Amino acid sequence: MADELAALQVADEVAASSGVLARDPHVTLVEGSSFCVSTHGGAIEAGGTHGLFVRDTRVLSRWELFVDGRPVEPLTVVPAEPFSCRFFGRCTPRPGHVDATLIAEQRRYVGQGMREDLVLHNYGSEAAGVEVHLAVEADFADLFEVKDHRRGTRRTVGRRVVGSDLLFWLEHTPDQRGVRITAPGAQLGSDGITFRVVVPAHGEWSVTVEVLPSVSGHELAAAFPIDRPVDSAVPSRRMRGWNAVAPTIEVGHPALADALAMSRRDLGALRIVDADHPDDDVVAAGAPWFMALFARDSLLTSTMMLPYFPELALGTLRTLARLQGSKVDPMTEEEPGRILHEVRLGADLSLALGGESVYYGSIDSTPLFVMLVGEALRWGAPAEELRELLPSVDRALRWIEEYGDRDGDGFVEYQRSTDRGLLHQGWKDSFDAISFSDGREARPPIALAEVQGYCYAAFRARADLAEAAGETELAEHWRERAERLKRRFHEAFWLPEAGRYAMALDADKQPVDAGGSNVGHCLWTGIVAEEVAETVVKELTSPSSYSGFGIRTLATDAGRYNPVSYHNGSVWPHDTAIVAAGMARYGFRDEAARVLAGLLEAAAVFGGRLPELFCGFDRQEVPVPVPYPTSCSPQAWAAGVPYLILTTALGLRADLPHGRFEAATPMSFVGPVRLSGLRLGGHLVDVRADGATVTADGLPDGVRCGTRPDRR
Repeated sequence: MADELAALQVADEVAASSGVLARDPHVTLVEGSSFCVSTHGGAIEAGGTHGLFVRDTRVLSRWELFVDGRPVEPLTVVPAEPFSCRFFGRCTPRPGHVDATLIAEQRRYVGQGMREDLVLHNYGSEAAGVEVHLAVEADFADLFEVKDHRRGTRRTVGRRVVGSDLLFWLEHTPDQRGVRITAPGAQLGSDGITFRVVVPAHGEWSVTVEVLPSVSGHELAAAFPIDRPVDSAVPSRRMRGWNAVAPTIEVGHPALADALAMSRRDLGALRIVDADHPDDDVVAAGAPWFMALFARDSLLTSTMMLPYFPELALGTLRTLARLQGSKVDPMTEEEPGRILHEVRLGADLSLALGGESVYYGSIDSTPLFVMLVGEALRWGAPAEELRELLPSVDRALRWIEEYGDRDGDGFVEYQRSTDRGLLHQGWKDSFDAISFSDGREARPPIALAEVQGYCYAAFRARADLAEAAGETELAEHWRERAERLKRRFHEAFWLPEAGRYAMALDADKQPVDAGGSNVGHCLWTGIVAEEVAETVVKELTSPSSYSGFGIRTLATDAGRYNPVSYHNGSVWPHDTAIVAAGMARYGFRDEAARVLAGLLEAAAVFGGRLPELFCGFDRQEVPVPVPYPTSCSPQAWAAGVPYLILTTALGLRADLPHGRFEAATPMSFVGPVRLSGLRLGGHLVDVRADGATVTADGLPDGVRCGTRPDRR
């Protein structure tokens, strides 16, 4: 019976994935930082954004199947795991036949390279003699060139045939990149790979072609070796391990159930492996263009997932601690104690921010790092692992005070060091993301409202860590530091005439008065003054801010509002979910439920996979969420959203050092919930909740279950 249920679950997930694929214009397969973008027929077409990308470099720029000189007509795509699928197509009808009798199947597996099992099925009554050709090209374009449709640097690509291998390599570069395509039994030429075969009547012919990239002259190990079953390959084993530790979640809301299943699969595939630290998982930000470590994205995603996959948080923290800034470098914006913005591994690092592999220009990664350590403490992370992180926590706090607060006014602000860095360094980092209500752009240095909230939460996290270690005076110091920031924030950012907090302070300490979602993050961190919380929530749920599907990044009454912009009126699911969690924190559960229910309706339209962002049109005018054309999908923090929805809807909070665990009757739109295997301090907790009761079994000794009181 268990096997049958598991099979049904897999079938449901495959069906859901098929629905997502049908909506997407391309097929994207993801495994760690490697990904492949193709047509629904499996073709990687030259000249566009298709390709197989490994370590931020396109190692295949063309991969097209021809049978008897003609392209295969696509029939369908059958997804398996996030890193694999099967493409089915029909070949041109054989001589004397009206219908096609030859079907091509391409079984594709993407890891740090690619394996393609090509099968021809002959449904005819006589053997078919065919020529099978794969047109292959490799241009080694940098990811940034492909993403931004830039005219690439002139590169010389060498090629030659050695036995059954077709070799491509990038010439005259210090970072040697290459790719070996091995095709036993093929005829190899400058235009690709050709097989001349006979497919028996009512039979099939098959071959496996491997694509094996090399970096710095060393070939990367095949992720799916041909001498062993696919199920035994490392990506397959890692995905099974991820699924094995996942809590079992049953919810009454079908769209939430679908979204949770999809998110689990996507986040499992987005994990990046560092060969030197194989136990430390981090997630890439999103496919196709951000398949790299972005600290902000990884930290926020790990925070959302902490009750369900705590190892992800600890792996992220350890990884970022190893890469923490240690010197002052204006080009990369590295500073002692600063947590990085992103890591890039492309062949042409001159195209990367700061011109180096690691770029540090993020104003919020550093306080978010400290915040996550505090949350890990509350959810019962091993004390020894947290102690090892304390030196990095204290270095991060020194950065906040010595480098983040540039002018000593108590607020953390940003201004890039050179024109090679990001102009805006919060999560809204497009060039025009921060503006006044009349449309004027704010001038750096800029102190963002949400960043002050993150710093407030970071100070409180350090106080909790000190208290847990018995350091009472140190705990009191950081609590007072947090309260001082909270008072100063309200004094400087609150706009009584507008009835809102400013989005930011500009270089002249003038409040940037446009309405936006930023202040919702301030609810989430707790820096909002109690006496104005209701006013803040009303503004965020007003028609100017709430589209009906989510909270807009910029309100409709702002001068730069544009529902199809990247950060000036669009809806980002992670942003909306964080804002709703903030509303619930202050006791506004009805308002949070309304926002989250709308977001889940959007998720259903997107087939259970929330995109990076979608357009901010009003639901009364456009009754469906409108996709943003270049939105990433799957994307890490969007994938974390269904889990944050569940956490918020159940009112889940933990504070193990004080023996507390909180859960509430679920928000009505969710329906009954059964959660088995919630991770709490090394214990597996089962939570059952419906509209009347909540029970929690398996809590650690001395921990009591309560309901967080409504703060209104």
